[in-house]
Amino acid sequence: MSWHASLQLDYAREGGRSVARFAHDGPLRILQSLWPEGDAICHNVLVHPPGGLVGGDTLEVRVSGAEGSHGLVTTPGASRFYRSEGDTALQDVRIRLEPGARLEWLPLEALYYSGCQAHNRMAMELAPGAELLGWDVAAFGLPQAGQPFVRGSVLQHIELAGNWLERGRIAADDARLMDGPLGLAGHRCLASLFFTAGSELPRARREALLEAAREVIATHPLAAGAGATSPTPQVVVVRVLAPLVEPAMGLLQAIRRAWRPLAWSTAGADPRGWAI
Repeated sequence: MSWHASLQLDYAREGGRSVARFAHDGPLRILQSLWPEGDAICHNVLVHPPGGLVGGDTLEVRVSGAEGSHGLVTTPGASRFYRSEGDTALQDVRIRLEPGARLEWLPLEALYYSGCQAHNRMAMELAPGAELLGWDVAAFGLPQAGQPFVRGSVLQHIELAGNWLERGRIAADDARLMDGPLGLAGHRCLASLFFTAGSELPRARREALLEAAREVIATHPLAAGAGATSPTPQVVVVRVLAPLVEPAMGLLQAIRRAWRPLAWSTAGADPRGWAI
């Protein structure tokens, strides 16, 4: 029996504090709001008690940010897409931010087991003046546990409405993609960090974000498989290939710490759960 779960998470600015209100249906929850950085930024942890998706399951997450609010969403562990007998497991995240709103979308990795049929979709709609810092980290199989990604398919979709779209299918039996030098080159973790805006970022601001990312990458062990670019004036992207999740996640976290002061004059503090 497939499970359907949905969550609506709404951020607003009230009395000088960013606050979160939420409603859910099915096994998808938000833990209590926290303000470890002060009232301006509301931290929340998104929890899916079953721990993973099988064929036919659907997770729908809707996030809105009202003017002047700043929300941060993370997860306590990886999202897991298990083996399917044919039906697709869908995670559908849609984010809408009003002018002046900020959101950090920072879930831990999505782990795709061999044999999965997965669709991971993220769509952002940002009003002028709204900004989002987020990432997507995909891990294919469990190579260290002797469970390589040899069957199955993953459709990844990341979109900033009207401005930027990345959509691609990663099929386990596509040897040229999985192991070729123009594909994943044998790596089994593909990670993307992005800073997106509802209006064009001034050139100097984009260049500052790119330079900061490249400075971090230059001294990191994954430097040969990482790069930063700005595909449109509203988007800055860092892409990383790695054999495992941990070094890729460490690199993205380091760049986020460098980006936050540049973009928002905010310290690069990590959510408390990342230290556990």
